[in-house]
Amino acid sequence: MNFINNKYKIIEKLGAGCFGEIYKGENVRTQEHVAIKVESIANNLKLLKNESVIYQYLVGTTGVPNVKWFGKDAVNYYMVLNLLGDSLQTLLNSKKSFSLKLVLQIGLQIIFILKSIHEKGLVHRDIKPDNFLLGNDNNKKQIYIIDFGFCKSLVNVSDSKKTTGIIGSLTYASLNAHNYTELSYRDDLESLGYMLLYFYQGFLEWQKIEDKLLIIQMKQQVVNNEKTPTVLRDFLKCVRQLNFKETPDYNTLINLLKRELEIK
Repeated sequence: MNFINNKYKIIEKLGAGCFGEIYKGENVRTQEHVAIKVESIANNLKLLKNESVIYQYLVGTTGVPNVKWFGKDAVNYYMVLNLLGDSLQTLLNSKKSFSLKLVLQIGLQIIFILKSIHEKGLVHRDIKPDNFLLGNDNNKKQIYIIDFGFCKSLVNVSDSKKTTGIIGSLTYASLNAHNYTELSYRDDLESLGYMLLYFYQGFLEWQKIEDKLLIIQMKQQVVNNEKTPTVLRDFLKCVRQLNFKETPDYNTLINLLKRELEIK
């Protein structure tokens, strides 16, 4: 597996998830560094193939990496992407917590990214700090969203159905996800609200709790907790009021964060 498509060379392993592995690689013809996601064909999941289709559908969208190549050999599926920088989780690990100003700046970028994805009829369904990466080189202030393995189209979905379990990360899952309700645009935004609170505090009170009912209660109460910044309480209240197929008022959410930033 050292050479892929007679063009890409594996340099080192960057990480692994439930469905595959990701490597740093190099285009041997141009010396450009890339990221290479690998999924075993034997797993019969075809998640990487589906993900590559979504990336192609979103091509040109700000904050979404470009797929350079997708293919397979006798053993694996491969997807080659832009190589990006550290995740927001890695950044937080080095700083412990972020200032409210930085949290709001991050939030604004991500709302714009989610708006672009939602306008294409897609819900990401796995909003968490590991899935947002900074750019490389001259693009270090641009945030990118990755990992569309759970992503789903809402275009032909008329009403919410029940799911068989929680989709995405338990820590950032929306209240609808806990209730096994089909996820929509509102749920990406609610997960974003929890993520921004996590960045500000450096932790979430329910992070290490296994009792799902207690987690639900704590998430419900976060909008009444005086330790939660008012701007994040208002943000969460706003997105929790949305109906399943309702298009969020992104401008209201953007202005909510911008107004708070002007005070800072």
